[in-house]
Amino acid sequence: MKMGHSVALNFADGKTFFISVNNDELLLDAAVRQGINLPLDCREGVCGTCQGQCETGIYEQEYVDEDALSERDLAERKMLACQTHVKSDAAFYFDHDSAICNAGDTLKIETKVTAVELVSETTAILHLDASSHAEQLQFLPGQYARLQIPDTEDWRSYSFANRPNATNQLQFLIRLLPDGVMSNYLRDRCKVGQTLLIEAPLGSFYLREVQRPLVFVAGGTGLSAFLGMLDNLVEQPNSPAVQLYYGVNNETDLCEQQRLHAYAEQLPNFSYHPIVTKATEAWQGKAGYIHEHLNKDQLAEQAFDMYLCGPPPMIEAVKNWLDEQSLQNYRIYSEKFLQSNTSR
Repeated sequence: MKMGHSVALNFADGKTFFISVNNDELLLDAAVRQGINLPLDCREGVCGTCQGQCETGIYEQEYVDEDALSERDLAERKMLACQTHVKSDAAFYFDHDSAICNAGDTLKIETKVTAVELVSETTAILHLDASSHAEQLQFLPGQYARLQIPDTEDWRSYSFANRPNATNQLQFLIRLLPDGVMSNYLRDRCKVGQTLLIEAPLGSFYLREVQRPLVFVAGGTGLSAFLGMLDNLVEQPNSPAVQLYYGVNNETDLCEQQRLHAYAEQLPNFSYHPIVTKATEAWQGKAGYIHEHLNKDQLAEQAFDMYLCGPPPMIEAVKNWLDEQSLQNYRIYSEKFLQSNTSR
């Protein structure tokens, strides 16, 4: 019998810390025991100071005063850490910075480059070996890591393109810019065996509790986050219907095609839609922009969760399309990639 559960605590500053929670232990006590001092006051389910929200997993609460959390709050899976017992592996979000909890820094780990694939002029796949880290590196599907470019003081952020695994083999899809610090490194200096420092896990864009059909919308290397999510869904029984829309500028930018088509065999209700903006005459698939290929009638049939990851113009175009269609019953989660020191 499993003695406890692995629980992710995610904060508003994008930092995530994993703790172990014993079966008979309150979430608040487990966090404090492991150095994460969640805000608290009464410890009796009355003041609401330790409020958070369960994003994934099963939990129970001992007592919650109606002035602390309303019926609507409870329906939205809001919880009080001082009253919460987890019944499975889980993830909780707290709407304040981790610094309030004196949680410290996220992990920094030395990795080794095992491969770099230059897919096209604008896309690369970087493979890293983090097996020097004694424990399995934990992160939520869709989160990202910061990578330090060797021989520089510069860091860049990229979404994990895989789920956590026992051997700590990591993969990242990286957009290549004409003159970027990471881009120039990958094109000109990256060699198998080089050491590369990473910091993880980070980010509030990750797969929540799966309760209804999913629509994934990826722009360019924004696909990376969804590969991790799909890897996770493959392991879940009774997976929901999943639609993936993957938009790129040119056919040559499409990557991991074999892997994407394999998901159709592993996930019975998976459909994949590649879309090329600047399609050549040889391209036989969908062309143009992603929002032009979304099906209003299909989306209106039932409630759904939509995840968006990619360039800001793509994110805004899809959100505007949703507003124009007056669709009502959906939740949306998004992450924008920016061309700066936080770009992915």
